[in-house]
Amino acid sequence: MTTDTAAHDGLPPRLTRLAFHGPLSEARAARLVRRLAATDPGSVLDIGCGWGELMLRLLDAVPQARGVGVDLNAEDLERGRRAAEARGLAGRVEFAEESAAGTARGPADVVLCLGAGHALSDDFATALRELRRLVSDGGRVLLGEGYWQRIPTDTELAGMWPGASAADHHDLAGLVDRAVEAGFRPEWTETTSLEEWEEFESGYQADKEVWLAANPRHPLAPTTRETLDSHRAAWLTYRGILGYAYLTLVPTTR
Repeated sequence: MTTDTAAHDGLPPRLTRLAFHGPLSEARAARLVRRLAATDPGSVLDIGCGWGELMLRLLDAVPQARGVGVDLNAEDLERGRRAAEARGLAGRVEFAEESAAGTARGPADVVLCLGAGHALSDDFATALRELRRLVSDGGRVLLGEGYWQRIPTDTELAGMWPGASAADHHDLAGLVDRAVEAGFRPEWTETTSLEEWEEFESGYQADKEVWLAANPRHPLAPTTRETLDSHRAAWLTYRGILGYAYLTLVPTTR
């Protein structure tokens, strides 16, 4: 796992417990890579890539493929570059610090968009149309997106993220229907387990929780504590209500 240099400066480390920036188990990741690699892609585009772990695994599985990851977080991008270098993939992948909105990076044979539809558009239907534009005919889009397992109550919404609304997500059927309307057929539909959610959310907080326990009087402790407590309260509220789906989508012929 990548070590965060901030920890060496006495600051809270960042996300060193996570292999993926999302609820994704090693077993599911391996299945996704096998399924996408079987399409024999020559190019991979990762929208809102972060450090691009799944993209790197796919490139490792498909030696002829080249990849581009697009994100605005310079720290995550640098983590991705270090990982690519360590795996001998640096010559086949670019981590670009730029907006994905209106990107001219496509079309690509595989487009990854894992929890990053907002990087293409705040409107979900528009983001799906952008994904259709960015994928090659005969290619694949892997879309990771939240969905309501059940519609939350007003009280539950109030305990989630600021401004949370029942309109923020579709149910699973609605999510798949929107993808079909945008020009895709769903090759594979799968949803995360509660264990994957708990692994992700716990890992998301763990570094800072351990740091805070050891540094309760650090100048950053009050804001760190507030952030951790707020996020924990939110995810324990949406636990079992907000689901996460991975849709492997095939573009329909134009």
